[in-house]
Amino acid sequence: MAGIFKAYDIRGILPEQINEKIAEDIGRAYIEFLGAKKVVIGRDMRPHSINLFKALSKGITEQGADIIDIGMCSTPMSYYANGKLGADGSLMITASHNPAEWNGFKLCRESAIPISGATGIADIERIFLNKSWKKYSGAKGKTTCYDIAPEYGAHIRKFAKLDRKLKVVADFANAMGSYEIAGIRDLFEIIPLYEKLDGSFPNHPANPLETETLDALREKVRETGADFGAGFDGDADRCGFIDNKGDIIPMDLFTALIAQDILSRGPATILYDLRSSRAVKECIEANGGKAIMSRVGHAFIKAQMREYGAVFAGELSGHYYFKENYTTESQGLAFLMLANLICKTGKKVDELVAPLKKYSSSGEINSKVADVKKVLDAIKKKYTDGKMFELDGISVEYKNWWFNVRASNTEPLLRLIIEADDKKTMQSKLDELLKIIRG
Repeated sequence: MAGIFKAYDIRGILPEQINEKIAEDIGRAYIEFLGAKKVVIGRDMRPHSINLFKALSKGITEQGADIIDIGMCSTPMSYYANGKLGADGSLMITASHNPAEWNGFKLCRESAIPISGATGIADIERIFLNKSWKKYSGAKGKTTCYDIAPEYGAHIRKFAKLDRKLKVVADFANAMGSYEIAGIRDLFEIIPLYEKLDGSFPNHPANPLETETLDALREKVRETGADFGAGFDGDADRCGFIDNKGDIIPMDLFTALIAQDILSRGPATILYDLRSSRAVKECIEANGGKAIMSRVGHAFIKAQMREYGAVFAGELSGHYYFKENYTTESQGLAFLMLANLICKTGKKVDELVAPLKKYSSSGEINSKVADVKKVLDAIKKKYTDGKMFELDGISVEYKNWWFNVRASNTEPLLRLIIEADDKKTMQSKLDELLKIIRG
């Protein structure tokens, strides 16, 4: 079962990789590692999530820890509950955007601080594999139920600065997005798509990074004349946004949009991941903010936000992080802040995005390679005339173009992204780098 312990969570296929016995033992290992006495547990709508919850709870309570059961919720809601209720840790039972036969666990310490491979998942794996938790002989922990939804909804709606009801198409992908925005839904005219909870995902995968999953949403935005569209992933910690013309808003440029609303309230530090367009940094600084580049991955970004006192961070994968939600994701807040910007400026979303589309980007391109180190060494040798840094993989900046190439955490892949001042330069440099990468 070692393969289920990933860089950022525990995840696998049922019942071969994850089942009730494994969930129970993960609960025991989690408590042994963390020493927690009070743990929040939430879950998504997958039909097997409830049985995994029961088994996980058995392992945790038999190790003497109490459980606050917040029931079905989005992952951002579970993070909020962790911080708000003063828990020692939390687990969210979900496999996010993965297909129906998958499930898993997202783990946190207190204050919704993530537990990643480097900060505890590897230790929990070792305890799990060796069954090396201490036998607990004290009183069994208790489970209490708590409805966090009203508090989460009231919390995020405090940030609404709306002067009218915007029309928004929301594609919930039969998953937890409807829970994520339940507390602010009355502020909008919501046109729902695929709202009925169904862990078999009968309409399309709950993954806005696969742009074809946004086709129905885009069409509905055009058909209804909506102000914008939002397509949630399975546990609603990511979202893809659509402008009023039905076009996809690049997820890095969406970071710049949210930054504008945040910075209208005063100067602040904002993080952007190193794959983001130069337009993002330029926009943050033009609006009075301090822009800091971050490496890829939610555990790293959340730690860097705390280090620099950042109020917001955006990632190319559609994760948007807010200090107001214990330095974690909140797609409800992202949803609201786009609406704030529309109301404040009186502009349509395509008009807000247009000035940010300054440069030509390749998007992130994956290549299978036999020898990752050999390829990275060749790239470092060739591009010594640029400004090179290794925050995450290799980044090299030139006056009129830049690139980042980094290795996957889990596969023999290199991920490349290039941006240039014009399409011709971008394509030329893309061909040049792919020749080195792919031979």
